[in-house]
Amino acid sequence: MTDLELAAAQAYVRLLSATRAVLDDGERPATALALLTAPMTEADEALDALGMAGNEAAFFSLVTRLQPVPYDDRPT
Repeated sequence: MTDLELAAAQAYVRLLSATRAVLDDGERPATALALLTAPMTEADEALDALGMAGNEAAFFSLVTRLQPVPYDDRPT
């Protein structure tokens, strides 16, 4: 995995973590978007730098290499 690929995958994993944390906090649904602005921007910029914007299949392959999906969390 190249440095740009790693940066994009890591940015996406951070976005997922932030999203889960915000959505798990039932006290703040109205502020969720504001809390996710920075991680979304980071992930978008990393995808643009990598040239993978719009190529989700290839990108998610990189993410899976960085952080494999646990068997129990896979869609059926």
